[in-house]
Amino acid sequence: MPENRPDTFTIAGKEYNSRLLVGTGKYKDMQETGDAIATSGAEIVTVAVRRTNIGQNKNEPNILDILPPDRYTILPNTAGCYDAETAVRTCKLAREMLDGHNLVKLEVLGDEKTLFPDVMQTFTAAEELIKDGFDVMVYTNDDPIVARELEKLGCIAVMPLAAPIGSGLGIRNKLNIRTIVENANVPILVDAGVGTASDAAEAMELGCDGVLMNTAIAAADNPILMASAMKKAIEAGREAFLAGRMPAKRFASASSPIEGMFF
Repeated sequence: MPENRPDTFTIAGKEYNSRLLVGTGKYKDMQETGDAIATSGAEIVTVAVRRTNIGQNKNEPNILDILPPDRYTILPNTAGCYDAETAVRTCKLAREMLDGHNLVKLEVLGDEKTLFPDVMQTFTAAEELIKDGFDVMVYTNDDPIVARELEKLGCIAVMPLAAPIGSGLGIRNKLNIRTIVENANVPILVDAGVGTASDAAEAMELGCDGVLMNTAIAAADNPILMASAMKKAIEAGREAFLAGRMPAKRFASASSPIEGMFF
């Protein structure tokens, strides 16, 4: 990449400078939510439509008051949906509330304990949403074949989990994530399981286009400080990927070569 060229990435035809995407859940209040997100530098903010008011409840605080759509790209998600029908209905509600907004994050969960994706229901929902004109960013497991087929279906970004949602375990299967990245023609963003800054940097070093997180920031002892750390980690990991790391070696290799020594 030329030094004078901004390192942006594109989602649904729009360029973004920040490769960190963040959620809005689990903060202690609206003020902390807004402060953490502003500190993170994120430009795309995901909102759980079934749990967060974006205008459907007129008598409750509206998250859009602290996250104005003219400043952030709002990414409605289908968190809490366990079948395709509910997920599709939730996306249509979000489009209505957001004046025709077609960009959504699709997740259809398989069970309440693991929150792993129900892949079959995810495919069903994705196909219907894409036919209806939605731009679908899709949460899935870390299976390279599933990722490939979701891309072929027409999803504009594929978002494999690093570990179970909210677990903070970090990337459990780096080889699968790398394989997904190497074979993709759409953005790949790690979604779920990040626990700390080193996890985010690792995802970027693997070549991911971005990372989406919520709990890692919101559940930290100091969410504002963690948001700052995550911003830096994403940037550092991306630069390391672009720079190309040195080959790993089994034995030592002197930093200063011994050839040509005078004594």
